[in-house]
Amino acid sequence: MIGVINYGAGNLGSVMNALGRIGVKAYFVNEPDELVPGKSPYEKIIFPGDGHFATAMKALQNTGYENVIREWIYADKPFLGICIGLQLLFECSEEAPPEAGRPVQGLSVLKGNVRLFPGVKVPQIGWNRTVPSSKSRLFAGLGGAQFFYYIHSYYVIPDNAEDSVATADYSVEFCAAVERSALCAVQFHPEKSGAPGLKLLENWAIGSS
Repeated sequence: MIGVINYGAGNLGSVMNALGRIGVKAYFVNEPDELVPGKSPYEKIIFPGDGHFATAMKALQNTGYENVIREWIYADKPFLGICIGLQLLFECSEEAPPEAGRPVQGLSVLKGNVRLFPGVKVPQIGWNRTVPSSKSRLFAGLGGAQFFYYIHSYYVIPDNAEDSVATADYSVEFCAAVERSALCAVQFHPEKSGAPGLKLLENWAIGSS
């Protein structure tokens, strides 16, 4: 069973509709206790999101999701982050300047940071060619580079280059997706990306063929 985290932000309806189009039944996760490893009814979870890094992180803290999401990931249970759901996996972001001299910390399950695109109009809104690596499970069966829908002003820079499984270009080449064991996340919105996005969701939810 797949759960979609409902923490008060994110494109929840769009994600649910996209999952329905590929024949996958999903349910909203409305309480953090539903994600406690070993007790959760869910086999896989999706963490969609949009908005500001610090605001989203504080929402996770205030709703009690921060620690259970970490525990889920550290237990190596299937996880898909979308948009800010990718960025919050990292340690800090230029979008969230230090408060009281201390940086706003993300979930920090991946080493690296989030930076503002240099020298271009932001946010990037629209379709962008995305090039996957041959090792990616998410992009299996997509036949190489595809166009996906983006809306973001910041991009992730993983410390471990092997975590990155796809790139795109917007003034700089940037990481568009990460995979590490059961952890997956994408900067673009697969639920708004037509057939390639649905195939990617199918690969994650059902498995590639």
